[in-house]
Amino acid sequence: MTGTAPQREFWRDLTPIEQVFRPGALPEAYIADAPTEDERYYVPFSETVGSRPLWISPSQNRWCDVLYARGAGLVNRHYHPQQVFAYTISGKWGYLEHDWVATAGDWVYEAPGEAHTLVAYEHEQPMKVTFNVTGPLIWLDERGEPNGTFDVFDYIALCREHYEAVGIGAHVVDALMR
Repeated sequence: MTGTAPQREFWRDLTPIEQVFRPGALPEAYIADAPTEDERYYVPFSETVGSRPLWISPSQNRWCDVLYARGAGLVNRHYHPQQVFAYTISGKWGYLEHDWVATAGDWVYEAPGEAHTLVAYEHEQPMKVTFNVTGPLIWLDERGEPNGTFDVFDYIALCREHYEAVGIGAHVVDALMR
């Protein structure tokens, strides 16, 4: 629009809702710089991949995180009995079992019942992907047979232990629970 004055933010005169939270509701989770460069926030998930917890729900056996790999990386082979959603922030990743490769801006829905081997490819930017995981991961051996589980309670324990060890404190993990 040539020659017209810029429009102001029309909503500036609205009054915010007074009662934001219903009785018993927990406050929102707000995390600035979720895909941080500070590697202390990434809990080692494997030798090459870390996870920054963003939101944890023990009652739903669910968590959201930023999965991170500085270079080539691997998360153990696993199976999901529940759905998973992923959004790629940076880098390049995929599953050995699929022909697609995700890069910044790509979104993935993983249907319940899918087994795969998550890999991070070499890239000029680190792999950073937000995952919304429901239910446990069933670890698989090289033949695709179950050989362990990893659920929200394992995730909480791993995160608490790591955050204590690096000086962030387990209380930070506890504050993410809803």
